[in-house]
Amino acid sequence: MKDGYVIKSNSNYEVNHSDLDLINNYTRRRLTEDDVYIFSVVLCDNEIDREYEKFTREALKILAEMFVGKTGVIDHEAKSENQMARIFACNVEDIPNKTNSVGEQYCRLVARAYMPRCEKNNDFILEIDSGIKKEVSVGCAVKKMTCSICGSDVKIAPCDHRKGELYGESLCYVILSEPLDAYEWSFVAVPAQKNAGVIKMFNSFSKGGAKSMNDLIKSIKRGEAVTITAEQARELSKLINELERLASEGKEYYNDLKREVMRLCALTQPELNPQVMDSVTSKMDLCELKAFKKAFEIKSEEVLPARPQLSYLKKEKTNQKIKDFKM
Repeated sequence: MKDGYVIKSNSNYEVNHSDLDLINNYTRRRLTEDDVYIFSVVLCDNEIDREYEKFTREALKILAEMFVGKTGVIDHEAKSENQMARIFACNVEDIPNKTNSVGEQYCRLVARAYMPRCEKNNDFILEIDSGIKKEVSVGCAVKKMTCSICGSDVKIAPCDHRKGELYGESLCYVILSEPLDAYEWSFVAVPAQKNAGVIKMFNSFSKGGAKSMNDLIKSIKRGEAVTITAEQARELSKLINELERLASEGKEYYNDLKREVMRLCALTQPELNPQVMDSVTSKMDLCELKAFKKAFEIKSEEVLPARPQLSYLKKEKTNQKIKDFKM
């Protein structure tokens, strides 16, 4: 997840008519300048972030259109009571005499947002003005993720280059382009990025943009940095708890199997040093232990042939019947 921030501005900013016209596109009644609180926020930029990914300028321009009208929530919790503000204008802003780390003209995506002035929001507005509520993050999806080293679209055909590593004198990072959708933006407590950014859900998306747990796990297995929502964190926590339970049961089964192999070994190969066998079995995986157990069971049949408990009694009864007919 990449994070942006609220731009410091004069709290006595005078709302103009063009702002009100844009805001009133989203209202049921016409609001006046006394009804609204307006602030600016950086959503993302074209700098390489801490996840070694960067947007193209063209991508930022597309996102500028997509984020207009998107609502701002708290901690990415998509609940109606968490809705705090709405973006009514968004544009790409160049910062004069500043370049990004790859020598391109630095630019950032700046949004204008509003929230109603009311008793419920007074404390929140004060927190924004005082710099307490400052960090934000946004959710979007992009179509292409291009490796800066080889030019491969790592979303479709992952290459062997790893983000953040040097190849010669070239840093490997992923170039994000062709945005597909912008979901929402959120006030967050702890930012993960240096300047601005987004939650990037790059794999295939279902309707509504939700990334499946399988997709997240695949990203983690590929060594990619991922950011998850609170709901996904709860789901992942349940999965981890279940895996820990299964791992505990599996370990118990493994130890039982190892002890059985040790017992059968002592029965069939008493000349073998138990400490040596313990060292050997400790290095075996489950399949190897099963194979040894089967082999020792066959061997144990030769040492102590299995015989039903009633076999001796049956034999005695048979002999008795034969004796009964002897003259």
